[in-house]
Amino acid sequence: MVAPDFLCANWSANSTGTATDCKEVGRYSCKSCLLVVYCGSNCQKSHWSNHKTDCKSFLGKEKWTPDWVLENRKPAFIGAGGPLGVQFGGEKYLWGNIPAFDVLQLGSNEGNDYGEQLSLLFAASGDFRNMVKTIALLPKSYSQPVDITMNDLDLYIVARNVIMLLIALTVDNIDEAADCIIHIWYSALIRKSDLDVLQQRIRPLIKDVCEKIKSKLPSAILAKTWTFGQRSMRLVLQKSSWDNLLFYMNIPEGLTAERANQIRTAVTLPESRKDYRDRHLLLQSRFHRIAKNRYWTDGLLLPFGSPRIEFKEPNPTFFQTADMWPIRDNADPLNGWSLKEVEDNSSGAASNDIYGKLFYYLRTELRAFVLRLSDLQVSFRLFQLNASDLPNHLESSSFSRIEVANISDRGYLGIHRTVFSMMPLLQGPLVNPHATLITLFMNAVDESMTNKDQMALITKHSPEAKSLLRYLPPIDMGMLMNPGSPDIIRYLCAQDIVATYDHIFNRYANDMKFSETAQYIGAAVQEKHAVIEKWPFKLKLRPGQPGAQEEFDRLLRGGVSGKERYVEWKRISMGGDKTEDQKLG
Repeated sequence: MVAPDFLCANWSANSTGTATDCKEVGRYSCKSCLLVVYCGSNCQKSHWSNHKTDCKSFLGKEKWTPDWVLENRKPAFIGAGGPLGVQFGGEKYLWGNIPAFDVLQLGSNEGNDYGEQLSLLFAASGDFRNMVKTIALLPKSYSQPVDITMNDLDLYIVARNVIMLLIALTVDNIDEAADCIIHIWYSALIRKSDLDVLQQRIRPLIKDVCEKIKSKLPSAILAKTWTFGQRSMRLVLQKSSWDNLLFYMNIPEGLTAERANQIRTAVTLPESRKDYRDRHLLLQSRFHRIAKNRYWTDGLLLPFGSPRIEFKEPNPTFFQTADMWPIRDNADPLNGWSLKEVEDNSSGAASNDIYGKLFYYLRTELRAFVLRLSDLQVSFRLFQLNASDLPNHLESSSFSRIEVANISDRGYLGIHRTVFSMMPLLQGPLVNPHATLITLFMNAVDESMTNKDQMALITKHSPEAKSLLRYLPPIDMGMLMNPGSPDIIRYLCAQDIVATYDHIFNRYANDMKFSETAQYIGAAVQEKHAVIEKWPFKLKLRPGQPGAQEEFDRLLRGGVSGKERYVEWKRISMGGDKTEDQKLG
């Protein structure tokens, strides 16, 4: 059952969900924190004994300061405690860490009334947020077929994308499908109704395939296509991966909700990482600190005041074993979406409820996605391959857009292998002059910065230092000798936001011979981008302009660094254009 928007927060954690829980819509907020809503004063008074712990939390005080300051000690992330970038927790990247974007931007490219089929390739998809965003924003005027191919090397990611996509295709009630996907995607515990969808709707589809292929070799590549009206989904996996897929819908034996929460909070709330959490909270607004701590504590993507009673089942798409939480302690659902869009979204009167805003934002996005699927002729293909192997399985010159995340970074495929693998799959200019390969560089700036570049940023009279004075209170530059100072930490984090890195990235592009690589393969680097800005996470407003301070504060508390650089590529060679299917494998 789908909970109504803005439910009254007067419920008890010990309740059985019967008479004592209010089921009314909340129209009034707690004025002290703006984190919860109530239907009226009676419910607010009744609930105060429960709510006051959060409402009066020290995290929400203006005077809040990190423990290392209160205890007059060096924070753990400096010196003996390890480098600033030390990682903690599992090694899976199950949530996006860059905001989702529409890979088509159809209106400003092919046009909203484009009369040809669109084919999209997400070659290293991670979670399926970019696909969801793109389909949700597909104009109603577009009525041609859409072909979507998604690939990732990690079965964990592919399995979750398969499951969530099948939920979208098989659950008839759009609202129920959207809420179920939200919790499978982002909640550590799920409802019995969500587990029923996994085990009664999705698992039989996979089990039927596993039964039919049980005599095949584990390494055999096998495909299955399901058809749902004018929509279809084709999954191509090794036999061993088909078998493993079943485990993503079964809770590990002996794993209780209580034990699952212990396993997760051992990653999200260990005492050894307190300073790392405080460093993150240092950049947040005061009531967002309370909301963040709630999510670290219970792992449920819900409005702050929503009942948690139903969430009793460990989410098996996270818990593949009974002893491990698979993702990092700093993984955050907010990082996969535009923070401005989320914050502009309504959470009713609870205007400080940032995860409530995200919940309602995702509800809207997923409803739009599922609704658009219902009237679209769309075919999905999903693979679990190294992206460089995709040309052996896909049609040449067939894709309108190819999005590759940051496999173009040096630590992954690198730009040369990425371009050489992907460009032959892109439509040529005679078929579609708007066809684009979209590459992302998340590490190029840091990898290319010299000591001279770094020193220029912290010089007292640098443009960055002068710009920061327009956003942050002035600090004593002598405090640079105290790297644990909260003011210095904010200052150093803010430098990334106001700095410009064009000269550094241009040096990287020259060193990596972007232009020569493009010419060699019959392509071109686009100077003017058609899909996404080159530096989408840089300040757009100038200091003093209306909204400039809010933009700065939002980027400071967000999950991006400002060093993320997109590069778009197009085919210019005419020889590879095709007008009919040309399958390679």
